[in-house]
Amino acid sequence: MIYSKGQMEDEITKAMIQWEKEYKGRGPSEARTDIVRNMVIVTLKGVLSLAEQHLARDEEGMALIKELGRQLVEQGRPGLEEIIKHITGAEVVSLHTDVSTKTGERVFVFVLNTDIPLE
Repeated sequence: MIYSKGQMEDEITKAMIQWEKEYKGRGPSEARTDIVRNMVIVTLKGVLSLAEQHLARDEEGMALIKELGRQLVEQGRPGLEEIIKHITGAEVVSLHTDVSTKTGERVFVFVLNTDIPLE
């Protein structure tokens, strides 16, 4: 199926929410996807559990949350890359992600092997 840029953004958002629910057991409170040239930027808000929010009160807890998130994303990376390839038709060249232990927001940046044409 061929999607417009807006449809791709919507489909990626839905798929990322579903991935979070299936892979991590809970989904974000808000999600948004933006496609800019050869990048897909996904912002997920409200990704920290109550326990993680409590852990984030000190530096050691923050480091634990970030490391756990990094490992989970690395293990789930093939599925994430497949989501992006299926919807955009482009290969993922690199994936960058981080979670803010202050705001509970996670950002994914998928760099693709080609620009995504505008509508």
